[in-house]
Amino acid sequence: MLRTVKPKNARSKRALQARESKEIEDPRTAIFVKGTHAGEKVNGVMKDLMALKRPNAISFSKKNVVRPFEDASSLEFWAQKNDASLFVVGQSTKKRPDGMIFVRTFDNKVLDMCEVGVEKWIPMNDFKTAKSTPGHKPLMHFASELFDSHPRFQQLKSVLLDFFNGEVIDGIHLAGLEHVISVTLSPTPETLNNATTTLSSGVSLESTTILPKVHIRTYTIRLLSSGTRIPRVELVPMGPALDLALRRHADPDPEMLKQALKRPKLKKQDVEKGLGKKRKNMEVDEMGDLRGRIHLEKQDLGRLQTRKMKGLKKGREEDMDGESGDESNEEMAGKRKKMRAE
Repeated sequence: MLRTVKPKNARSKRALQARESKEIEDPRTAIFVKGTHAGEKVNGVMKDLMALKRPNAISFSKKNVVRPFEDASSLEFWAQKNDASLFVVGQSTKKRPDGMIFVRTFDNKVLDMCEVGVEKWIPMNDFKTAKSTPGHKPLMHFASELFDSHPRFQQLKSVLLDFFNGEVIDGIHLAGLEHVISVTLSPTPETLNNATTTLSSGVSLESTTILPKVHIRTYTIRLLSSGTRIPRVELVPMGPALDLALRRHADPDPEMLKQALKRPKLKKQDVEKGLGKKRKNMEVDEMGDLRGRIHLEKQDLGRLQTRKMKGLKKGREEDMDGESGDESNEEMAGKRKKMRAE
């Protein structure tokens, strides 16, 4: 039998309701954890990432003995206590220097993990330009086909979208876009084939030595006058600038991933508006009206009853000829009767 926690007062009841699953999720909170030895470079990168993530960021200043790939119990404990679903663990060792591990959780359980190595870093303070306002939703840009075809880069794209995604909004105001986060890849090696799960040389895709490097750049947006209603857009480097290399990873459990991607049932009004799963032979036109298509059995046209059409009736000239013929016959009959009477 599962243990249920009953709130003792109204404050604890509101706190439990805030942690329940919602149809529209709140902004995800990220916790930045330092390992036993993080290093100056990793600490600086985590500081810049936390500046981009604020105000939904929590920093643990003390060093912690944490190894997510071996034991993730401490991360699950912190996720439950702080109501956080994202972790960034900084750890630098002799075998894996300047490493960061991105961890996602679901229902206070570790969902998947992705480790990257920081090869190059230009801090945000080195760019003497204006910075974006904390809490603003960034515009994400992924420039490579591998982000849609390669499983490792698909996972990295999903992690970065969850990490930088803020509140769910209905519309976008042009003046509300302040910065852009661009994620690109180095030139793809010729031996890397996107269509298969193995390489032409026989090396598995799990090998990270042949994967291209990941380049993350951050820019602020400047809207200048262009003489038209659409302004001219310029990008100004804001920082930080990161060059990352993919390392270890942990795939999500299929059952847990299915539960994480589960969506609530749509209301009847939303279904009638055409939202959600597309129903067969039903569509919504431009005016918002729901239209359906009905398929009938094959009809026998020989037994089809048709209405008499005007086009199939006798023409006007034929009617005039018929009327004139009748009149001449009546005249002849009248003359014959007169002759007999005489």
